[in-house]
Amino acid sequence: MTSTEPSGAIVVRAPGKLFVAGEYAVVSPGEPSVLIAVDRYLTVSLTESVDAGSIHSPEYSRMPVRWTRGQDGLTLDREHHPYDYVIAAIEASERLRAERGLHPRFFDLHIESGLDDPSGRKFGLGSSAAVTVATIAAIDEFYGFELGTRGRYELAMLATIAVAPNASGGDVAASTYGGWIGYRSPDRDRLRAARSAHGVAAVLGSDAWNGSEIIRLAPPVGLELLVGWTGHPASTERLVSGVSRGTNVTGDAHAGFLEASRDCVEDLWRALAVLPDAGAPGDAGSDGTLALDAIRRNRRLLQALGERTGVTIETERLRILCDAAEAIGAAGKPSGAGGGDCGIVLAPADADVAGLLRVWETNDIRHLTIGVHPPEGDNHGG
Repeated sequence: MTSTEPSGAIVVRAPGKLFVAGEYAVVSPGEPSVLIAVDRYLTVSLTESVDAGSIHSPEYSRMPVRWTRGQDGLTLDREHHPYDYVIAAIEASERLRAERGLHPRFFDLHIESGLDDPSGRKFGLGSSAAVTVATIAAIDEFYGFELGTRGRYELAMLATIAVAPNASGGDVAASTYGGWIGYRSPDRDRLRAARSAHGVAAVLGSDAWNGSEIIRLAPPVGLELLVGWTGHPASTERLVSGVSRGTNVTGDAHAGFLEASRDCVEDLWRALAVLPDAGAPGDAGSDGTLALDAIRRNRRLLQALGERTGVTIETERLRILCDAAEAIGAAGKPSGAGGGDCGIVLAPADADVAGLLRVWETNDIRHLTIGVHPPEGDNHGG
């Protein structure tokens, strides 16, 4: 994931992500989900500078944002700019650097994204998580933190919840670890309290992460992954907030949703099989029938959640995408918060995929030629 060019630049690319199962439930600490890292990337190039640092990205502006240090932390030369996740990643890294007693240095960041449509429309592949992960990885290399895969995830997660306090971090884990993963989110309130009380260095690897989990899962055997894009970007934060407003989190209905989601996702974990390490081959005994059933059940749960909370999770095009999958014996569902963006399908080898793609094309659903980015780095995340 990290390389150094002859010019001395540290170049890091981080993959995007797609949720496969467990959306909305994963926001609750300890609830399971399944994600994949996809083979589309965001790239961060870091070069050392003097006097001030800068952040460049054609995604946001032709003019760079410049940053310096003040007594109260980073000082930005801007009124407002959509670099919040990058700045949060720099701030978390700066805190760690200071706590470790390392000499401060400046650097410039250049960001290029391949996670969006050429027109700039977002596919919903987790660009915020990818830029956070890539920025953390580049600074880790720059300062020699030697964080390892788990440490990079944790530092990126601390940066993420500084911007989006309720973020599950599943996208952060997928962009960090690659491949197919099972994920349970940490208690973000506990993390913020621990960081405030003890600092960043003390939180990394501490028991503040208890209850969270990242495990390797085997790719499904005999099932083809297909991704369809509805052409309508969606705001995950807005949709999750809308569901939260429409949900009595202490009520029986929400407790029932969490339990049913847990059953679906844990069945999917069993169907895909837990891998002993990042380099292990897929389990030839994985259960395709159980995987398809879990995906279909998870779709029904999200439909019911949308109806109960008044939030449109499964849009009309997502419904068409998923119904077309079920019509050929496959399983489909919205990926992530829904409301637009992408849907995913797992299709058996004998399914009429060509027919499915014709239905998608007729209904302006774009088939994205996306594969899975291979696993990265360390063994299980713990």
